[in-house]
Order: sequence, then structure tokens, then C-alpha cells
Amino acid sequence: MRAVIQRVSSASVTVDSEITGEIDSGLLVFLGIHGNDSERDTTWLADKIVNLRIFEDADGKMNNSLLDMGRSLLVVSQFTLYGDCRKGRRPGFSTAAPPDHAKKLYQQFIEAIKQKGVTIASGRFQAHMEVELVNDGPTTLLLDSSKLF
Repeated sequence: MRAVIQRVSSASVTVDSEITGEIDSGLLVFLGIHGNDSERDTTWLADKIVNLRIFEDADGKMNNSLLDMGRSLLVVSQFTLYGDCRKGRRPGFSTAAPPDHAKKLYQQFIEAIKQKGVTIASGRFQAHMEVELVNDGPTTLLLDSSKLF
């Protein structure tokens, strides 16, 4: 499971001219699911994200987590995080999870975040989405449950 995490002042996702999710200050997470991912990956990634110390404390140091700050999270499914561009000119997506498996884990990720007491909003799985954000910092981090980076 892969995540692109952006610290934001605000973010929203729109599907067919309807806002399906929006947050004020918090984290925007683009979530990609690998074909071999399981609930274990979901649990690890959710815990890592909500406890990641990327919000500044009173001294301007990144010492506070999403939980510490009581902020929200917006998650957007993005299978293209498993796009392989090493050969040719068109990305290959053979390692991305099939839709049924990915949707199940996407929902489990949302539930895992909720269980930690974090307010979460989301896009719509398998929809064409328009994402708007104001990146705070900018702060953008990459996580991979297989710890490839």
C-alpha cells in the first residue's frame, strides 16, 4: 500500500460537480493499493499516518501528529501510484490491486482512521475526481507499507 501525504490548509474532492469530501487543516492522502496488500498493510499505514509527526509545535519543529493536533484527513483512492513507467511510454498497472480487492482495503483504511478518532472525508472509489488543495509548507511525504521507500 502506498500513500502520498500532503499537509494541507484545506482540501476537497469533487465528483460530477458534487463535493464528496472536504477538510480544513489536516492531511490529504492519495492511497494506492497493491495486489498483494492485506488488512495488515491497512492497519500499519493508518497507524503510521495518524501518528506521523509532521505538524509544527510552538518552536516551529515538526513534533505534532494529526492526532495531537485534532485535525482531519481526506483520502482519495489513486491506483496510479502503482504505475510502472520503467519501460516504454505508457505506464503499466499490473501490480495495482483489482478493483474489488482495492475497494475492500480502501474501506478498511477509512474505518481504521475513524477508529483512531480522526475525522475523515473521502473521494469516491473508481470515479473521475477533481482534487483541490492548499499545500501547507509545502509538506509532502511518501509512505509504502512494504517499506520500499
